[in-house]
Amino acid sequence: MLEQQKYRILIQQYKNKIYTYSLYMLKNKMDAEDVTQEVMIKIWQNVDKFNILAAKTWIMKTTNNLCIDYLRRRAISVSREFEIDEIFEDTYSNNLTSDNPYLVTHLNMMTSRIKEAIKRLPENLRSVFVLYEIEGFKYREISKSLEMPVNSVKVYLMRARKKLQEELKHYEAQEVI
Repeated sequence: MLEQQKYRILIQQYKNKIYTYSLYMLKNKMDAEDVTQEVMIKIWQNVDKFNILAAKTWIMKTTNNLCIDYLRRRAISVSREFEIDEIFEDTYSNNLTSDNPYLVTHLNMMTSRIKEAIKRLPENLRSVFVLYEIEGFKYREISKSLEMPVNSVKVYLMRARKKLQEELKHYEAQEVI
């Protein structure tokens, strides 16, 4: 079978599976599209090296590895800090509607302090905290994505929460007029 025909068959058969899996793992359409493109390139580069009937495992393992790479880069990149800002704004801006300007100011200040505290967490704790608390990943998803045992994920999450509590304890709830 010609390489181009083999490639077309593989792409037709797996393109949607690759994209769906990537979207599930990354929860971001653009990143999922990027991973899908990268996997398609890798398929083309290796199309002559594997049996078309046994390609599924290789393709899905490649997809998983690329998703993990994307999650790692996202979890430790500077742009990730901006995502935290955006997520906080999307999540909490609706809760800041009040006729009381002091309350709105206080809540904005607290939100800002929380975001800054998250950014100051060590990378390993921050990545687990963000994936769990902000992105909504489950322990197993984080474990697979960051290639660490589930118990380590739980320990890192607990440590991140404790560090945040410690750092934010100075800002106890204050009565707002």
